[in-house]
Amino acid sequence: MSIHHKTKLNKLLQAIHRNGVVTTTRLQELAISPQLARMYVKNGWLQKLGVGAFARVGESPDWLGGVHALQSQLGLTVHVAAVSALELQGRAHFVPLGTGRSVTLVSDQRESLPRWFTTHKWSVILNHRRLGLFSSLPGDSITQLDCGGFSVQISPPERAILEELQLIQSNSALEHAILLMEGLSTLRPGILQQLLELCTSVKAKRLLLWSGEHCQHTWMNRIDVTKVDLGAGKRQVFKGGVLDPKYLITVPGPEELPNV
Repeated sequence: MSIHHKTKLNKLLQAIHRNGVVTTTRLQELAISPQLARMYVKNGWLQKLGVGAFARVGESPDWLGGVHALQSQLGLTVHVAAVSALELQGRAHFVPLGTGRSVTLVSDQRESLPRWFTTHKWSVILNHRRLGLFSSLPGDSITQLDCGGFSVQISPPERAILEELQLIQSNSALEHAILLMEGLSTLRPGILQQLLELCTSVKAKRLLLWSGEHCQHTWMNRIDVTKVDLGAGKRQVFKGGVLDPKYLITVPGPEELPNV
């Protein structure tokens, strides 16, 4: 191998964090052609994860490394969201351990994830949704999770709970969300106010305000509900529930509410 090619290879290996993923987009930035990438695979420096993605030979990329590549190399808006973001920040009641757990990823825009990512056998089950939950996003609507050598963008608790409430499709999911809300006594009211005003989902906003009151969180005292568009009319959220007269949504009755 020529000195020129050795230099390129060294730069490439330095650019791949431990158990990380490198995409063809990043290879192009490093002036590594598809032909040269194939040579690295043939010579045992890289392993192919799928069309458009590689990893170091002998390493097992994890799903966070894959998400990092989507964000930092492909510029996608996908991020770890909803209950999964709360779990990673230690803000959920029960954090699933081991393999086979479900992880929620959300994109702010209409975008598809590359096939190498969606078909790879990660240690978790990845569920990707396109929400478009906000008309625009303030600067504090995303936070960085330190993964050791790299970081991944995830939703802060204020945004994560709104995403989780929007994704609710069953009575049991709402009951679980209420339990999540119980542990969110330290939400930042300033950030939450901004997100509520920019949120496009009447359902998510009404549920957040109702559950915040139900859990008697003090940050509710600093939310100006008059600035939040709560829409008009009634909404059925909890099937067979009772209608909350303030927020006009059906919620669990007293006998069905989780103990908070």
